Amino acid sequence: MTLYYADHFVLPLPPGHRFPMAKYARLRERLAASGAFREDDFRVPPAATDAEIGRAHCRDYLGRVVSGRLSAKEVREIGFPWSEAMVERSRRSAGATLCAARDALVQGWSANLAGGTHHAFFDRGEGFCVFNDAAIAARAMQAEAGLARVAVIDCDVHQGNGTASILRGDESVFTFSIHGARNFPFAKEESDLDVELADGTGDGEYLWHLERGVDETLERAKPQLVIYLAGADPHEGDRLGRLKLTMRGLERRDELVLGRLAARGIPVAIAMAGGYGREIDDTVAIHAATIHAAKRLLA
Repeated sequence: MTLYYADHFVLPLPPGHRFPMAKYARLRERLAASGAFREDDFRVPPAATDAEIGRAHCRDYLGRVVSGRLSAKEVREIGFPWSEAMVERSRRSAGATLCAARDALVQGWSANLAGGTHHAFFDRGEGFCVFNDAAIAARAMQAEAGLARVAVIDCDVHQGNGTASILRGDESVFTFSIHGARNFPFAKEESDLDVELADGTGDGEYLWHLERGVDETLERAKPQLVIYLAGADPHEGDRLGRLKLTMRGLERRDELVLGRLAARGIPVAIAMAGGYGREIDDTVAIHAATIHAAKRLLA
C-alpha cells in the first residue's frame, strides 16, 4: 500500500484561521513513528493535471483558480486566501486521491493523508475545498481504467454536496453521504443516498444507519472501486460537527466500512476529509486509526 502526502506544501493562512493545517504533518509523523509502515510507504503525489481536473471542473473555473482571478466572493466561499501555494496544494491533494485510486486497483487499497475536498463544485469551491478529489478520481478511473461502477462512501460530518452535484446523473458513480442534518452546507444537494442525522447522534444510532447505508450502497452500486471519505469530524470533540461519536465509535465505523469492502474484495481509496477537533491530537488520532484499520483489514 502507499500513503500519499503533501503536507510540506503549506498554505500561508492568517493567524487564528479555523483550518487545522498542522494536522496533516502530524498525521504522517504519527504513522511513521508507529513502526507499522516503511519509509517508502510514504510518497509525495504528482499534481493533478489540467486534463485530470477538467473531467470534474469547468475550464473557466480551473483557469481562474490557477491564474488568481477568483472574485473576492469566491475566495471567501473557499475560505483560503489565494496564493500559488494554494493552487499547488490543491493540485497535489487531488493528485494524491487520484494516485490512491490507481494503486487501489492493483494493491487493494491506498490512501491520501489529506483530501476529501467534497464541497468543491463543477464551477466553484467552498468550505476549504478548491478541487473535488473524489470526483476527479472517479472520472479518471472511468477514463483510464474503464471502470463502469464506482461508489463514493462519504462519512464526513458534512454532506458531500459538491460531489453529489458534479456526479448527479452519472449512473456509473454512486454517491452515499451520511452526515449531520444541521451541519454545513445548510442547503443540501441530492446524493444517490443521503442519511441525515440529528444533532447529538451517538455511536449506536450512527452505526445502525451506517450499516444499512453501506449495505444499500454496495447492493445498488456493485462497485469496482470505492472512494472512502473517513472524516474525523463526527467526533464529539469536533468544533465544527454536531454529532457525538466517541473514538471507539469512529473505529467501529472504519471497521464496518472497510470490513464490508474486504469481505467483497472491493478496492478502496481512502481520503481523510474533515477534522477540526478542539484538541488537534484527537483529530490526528482518529485519522491514524483509520489508516491502521485499513492496514489490518485490507492487507
